[in-house]
Amino acid sequence: MNAVLPAFWAVIPAAGVGARMAADRPKQYLALGGRTILEHSLGCFLGHPCLKGVVVSLAVDDPYWPDLPSAGNELIQRVAGGRERADSVLNALLHLHAQGADDDDWVLVHDAARPNLARADLDRLLGELADDPIGGLLAVPARDTLKRAGADGRVQQTVDRSTIWQAFTPQMFRLGALHRALADSLVAGVAITDEASAIEWAGQAPKLVEGRADNIKVTRPEDLEWLRQRWGLGSQS
Repeated sequence: MNAVLPAFWAVIPAAGVGARMAADRPKQYLALGGRTILEHSLGCFLGHPCLKGVVVSLAVDDPYWPDLPSAGNELIQRVAGGRERADSVLNALLHLHAQGADDDDWVLVHDAARPNLARADLDRLLGELADDPIGGLLAVPARDTLKRAGADGRVQQTVDRSTIWQAFTPQMFRLGALHRALADSLVAGVAITDEASAIEWAGQAPKLVEGRADNIKVTRPEDLEWLRQRWGLGSQS
């Protein structure tokens, strides 16, 4: 791992509504230990000495962000989010370019609802990719047996898990390369599920950097409950 960690920008796409949480607000604004999930997701970056700044992509009519302590942090800039994640990330990259950021600057894109990122994982990602020509992402090798299902809901095939990884965030790429890959893939109508898939579509192979399995994304109520228990916050059920 590179001993000298590179400077970087962080981008947090946070314009989603999190419908599967069935909550009264977007999941990134749900409380977890006296702070919102979004604030926890921002926290690991805001305390890092190599951080150049953060861009958060939010819904235009977001009523929750202005009330957060983070809204007044001088390191954080807000931009309008888009219809899909890729649109929100692209808006943030356009903003960075407009602010004078360089094409060769590293950008780390992190899920707004992934609040348990360990500092050690962040540093490992930065260190292993500092001199990489493409970039990469935190990920975890598949542990469970994987099945491919048919339309009838029955198993078609057991998938070889030895080459399967679960993609996490942050995902780390050069500003210019990620901007071009996202913009071109959106014009082409390609389904982009994360930043790595845009880079892959552009013909590059991102590097997988193994991280902790507990860097989970809050998607369902049980994910939030699991984090509360893990952090010793007690149940709210």
